Amino acid sequence: MSSQPENVPSAATESPSLVHAVEPGPELLDAAAATLRMLAEPTRLHLLWQLSDGPKTVSELTAAAGVPRTVASQHLAKLRHSGLVDTRKEGRNVIYSLRDGHLVRLIRETINHADHQLTGEPTHD
Repeated sequence: MSSQPENVPSAATESPSLVHAVEPGPELLDAAAATLRMLAEPTRLHLLWQLSDGPKTVSELTAAAGVPRTVASQHLAKLRHSGLVDTRKEGRNVIYSLRDGHLVRLIRETINHADHQLTGEPTHD
């Protein structure tokens, strides 16, 4: 007989949570601030916004961001080195994608928050 209470999922069957109960100590705050610093540059944020809709090639990202390929590549390298994006090869193309759903939600919420500020759209929960 299991010692687990009846309505509490075991670690093996739990689905990943959207919100984690954490205590923000110095190390966690430094890591969070590093993520926000990477988002604090408009071109990088635009590239991440494009990736929030799904994986894309460098060519697709360059066209969407309206920047030279070398500029996009430099920003994508920083994002990759910071652990925010993953890459995979598909033939000659390098496909970029966001690392996880937390980042997708953070980017979308950041852009939507800015939209509310600029347009005067009422705030909401």
